[in-house]
Amino acid sequence: MQTREEVFEQLKGLLGELFEIKPERVVPGAHLFKDLDIDSIDAIDLMMHLKELTGKKIQPETFKHVRTVQDVVDAVASLMTEESTK
Repeated sequence: MQTREEVFEQLKGLLGELFEIKPERVVPGAHLFKDLDIDSIDAIDLMMHLKELTGKKIQPETFKHVRTVQDVVDAVASLMTEESTK
């Protein structure tokens, strides 16, 4: 199981790779839409890549409440914790 820090680092790399976002802009409090210019189509693309990265399906209803980088980290970490306890 990955730590939240590992999830954060992977997310930082993924955002850079997919959307050419500089790593220094990816901080826990960064708002995906306002600060990082990630629109709804980008969010879907991100969700699909997170699924590939984690091997876990992220439910759309969980992801629709995500607003910040930390929200993404929390959602992925919770999903991985939830799956590992089954």
